[in-house]
Amino acid sequence: MSFTDRLVLWLHIGFAIFTIGPLAVAISSTPRYIRTRDVAILRYLSRITIIFTIGSLLVLVLGLVLGSLKHDFSHPWLTASLTLFIVAIALLILIIRDQRRAIKAVTPDGAALAAAAVTAAAAATAAAAAATAQADPAGEGAGATAPDQGHGQGDPSQGDAGQPGPDQTAQGQRAGEAASAQQQAAASAPQPAAGGATLAAHIASVERGRIAAMGGVVNLIWLVILALMVWRP
Repeated sequence: MSFTDRLVLWLHIGFAIFTIGPLAVAISSTPRYIRTRDVAILRYLSRITIIFTIGSLLVLVLGLVLGSLKHDFSHPWLTASLTLFIVAIALLILIIRDQRRAIKAVTPDGAALAAAAVTAAAAATAAAAAATAQADPAGEGAGATAPDQGHGQGDPSQGDAGQPGPDQTAQGQRAGEAASAQQQAAASAPQPAAGGATLAAHIASVERGRIAAMGGVVNLIWLVILALMVWRP
């Protein structure tokens, strides 16, 4: 093995030790601090993940250079290692995205945005219920009075003078049901602050589970690559 081969090999091993190790620790620690809602440490872990993910690309580049120098690309273990490394990089990109989402969810600004979203949804529901309550009685009344005008005084639906007919009674019942539905929708709408906090906590919980799952897969990939590098079947 020439001096160039040895130099590239030692650089490859050194970058693997000093980038993949801290990267695995940062990812494994993230779910715990999401649960404790420690925003400062989460931002620090997110920066570490980004920096060492970029640094781990040098491991891939040096591995490719070493393989080209030694003409080892025909070996299946090297092809498998490169494929697994690319999969790990893709998962790391997803983990960085989930870390940012979790940070937004656990910060007070994130809870405020979630509260605003809940308020907007409740307002839209109330507006739709109000529009339904106003549109249904008007449409029913127009449909009911048109045939009544053509029948004249002998129409039994008009009833006696001063008394509402059956159509008017049904119209009043439908208007009352619409108003009752509107009141129930307004009463069941979540409070903005409580709903926003609940939504933010749910987002943080989901991101914590995703990061833990993908982090475990990435760490398993590192172990498989290490075994392939040492065993070389």
